[in-house]
Amino acid sequence: MITSNTQRIRVIDSHTEGEPTRVVLGGGPDLGSGSLAERLQIFRTQHDGFRRLIILEPRGYDAVVGALMCEPTDSSCAAAVIFFNNAGYLGMCGHGTIGLAVTLYHLGRIGLGVQRIETPVGIVEVNVLSPNQVTIENVASYRKTKDIMIDVEGLGQVTGDVAYGGNWFFLAKNAPFDLNIKNVRQLTDAADKVRYRLRDLGITGDNGAEIDHVEFFGPAEHPEAHSRNYVYCPGGEYDRSPCGTGTSAKVACLAADGILAPDQPWVQESIIGSSFQATYRHDLQGRVIPRITGRAFIVSEATLIRQPGDPFPTR
Repeated sequence: MITSNTQRIRVIDSHTEGEPTRVVLGGGPDLGSGSLAERLQIFRTQHDGFRRLIILEPRGYDAVVGALMCEPTDSSCAAAVIFFNNAGYLGMCGHGTIGLAVTLYHLGRIGLGVQRIETPVGIVEVNVLSPNQVTIENVASYRKTKDIMIDVEGLGQVTGDVAYGGNWFFLAKNAPFDLNIKNVRQLTDAADKVRYRLRDLGITGDNGAEIDHVEFFGPAEHPEAHSRNYVYCPGGEYDRSPCGTGTSAKVACLAADGILAPDQPWVQESIIGSSFQATYRHDLQGRVIPRITGRAFIVSEATLIRQPGDPFPTR
């Protein structure tokens, strides 16, 4: 029986190259009309139970990334979005932005061509190439530190770069295990050790930001790809896609090393074999602006329900 106190939340689920996104279209909390950063803070401090309701079991699972639709403050933007996952909140999400664009197209809210999307870390552009293929132009990405060497228990010396692509990443030069799906547990445990070793050593992004994503790289399996990766996400899950912000961070490092020229394609393969094609341009300040192209597909339209007395509203 549905009562007047029942909470209903309209969502559309999609996957971007295998990685799920859940777009919240209605039934979310009232975050006011401030800046997106202010609304994110209200979300985080006053409505975190809603995040858990959307993402965690029994209504979700740890790999899902949520995308709360908001009214943009910039009139040039078609939408605004706050991304979140099983551990907390994301400044930006590349695969989620591709999934959001395909969802908005599916709903008839945007058409083919270029649109602007407001995120807490800035405005990103999306170019809807077809009903299922999107190019996003990400925020400025850069390498903070090159070739950091850390000793990690059970792994020995690990060397990598600290870079920003909308989230903070440690990009390890070599993977401790072969990058195939059978080794996901071992890779996750290794990445978890790297993350917490970075924390113990006080190695951070700018302004003390935690480096909460870890990437391992190895040879690609597909002949058209340049590299294969495993991406560890803040909640302990792995990214089924090649990770949009992680690929942006990788492109920033390749650009800094002079390996990748502007507009030169880089194909990044994921742990499950899906891929993103990346290029970049320089803006007027000389910063690296990555472009990431990938596919997303709608998998369900649903209404999540929370009934009064449910003993597991947010696990």
